[in-house]
Amino acid sequence: MLAPERQSRILKELQLHEAVRVADIATALNVSEMTIRRDIEALDQNGLARKIHGGAMRLARLSALEPGFLLNVDKQLEGKLAIARQALALVQPGMTLALTGGTTTYQLAVGLAAELERLRSLTVVTNSLKIAELLYLQQGSSDLKVIVTGGERTPSEALVGPVARMALNHLNTDICFMGVHGLDTDRGLTSPNLLEAETNAAFIEATTRLVILADGTKFQVRSLGSIAPLSAVDTIITDDAVSPAAAELFASRVPHFITSPAAAANTSRKTS
Repeated sequence: MLAPERQSRILKELQLHEAVRVADIATALNVSEMTIRRDIEALDQNGLARKIHGGAMRLARLSALEPGFLLNVDKQLEGKLAIARQALALVQPGMTLALTGGTTTYQLAVGLAAELERLRSLTVVTNSLKIAELLYLQQGSSDLKVIVTGGERTPSEALVGPVARMALNHLNTDICFMGVHGLDTDRGLTSPNLLEAETNAAFIEATTRLVILADGTKFQVRSLGSIAPLSAVDTIITDDAVSPAAAELFASRVPHFITSPAAAANTSRKTS
């Protein structure tokens, strides 16, 4: 097991428990206690966990934790719905789409499910269990095709890891709609789950156009794992909760920056 995988496991355990013991993690992962101490040291140095005698303690820091799907699904809901409506306008019949895990991409899937009669011959590639289930239940007699990557399940109901990456290496999509935990001008797209970061990077390699769906709380948030630089992004779609300063800064970094107001007509900013 690689260091990023071990460190992701430690952070996952710290979501469930305030503290973890070196001996317990070493036994669970079948590695030496010295290896786990080095992993905890790395997490401590990066400000993602606190090293204590014999183990590690959780930090109450949002960017270091991976919230579960049910915990986030209703947060910033109006903004997520506005973002999903704007994203839906980019979809045309016959496209092959990629939807990564997350609650904003889930709202886009809800919109897709309602438009299947209009959006014929769609293929959706996803690593989200929630999105796959929704589209399967709503497809009816449509010709929608849903492809699920497989992989290891995360708290956000996404499938990640080498199995997911292997599947994506053999696929090509027209647009990838990606939800992210954080957007940072220096470190780009980030995730608190290292395996999810690697899987999302594979989604990017497999697509022609990358569209990031991120509400206003995601800007200038830096998480543990870097997915890709902002230069990989074609479009960012956000809501009107984004600060004017963040909107101006990120609009200067990507070709298309679209703000979708929750309670007004959609507006957009574009840079060449």
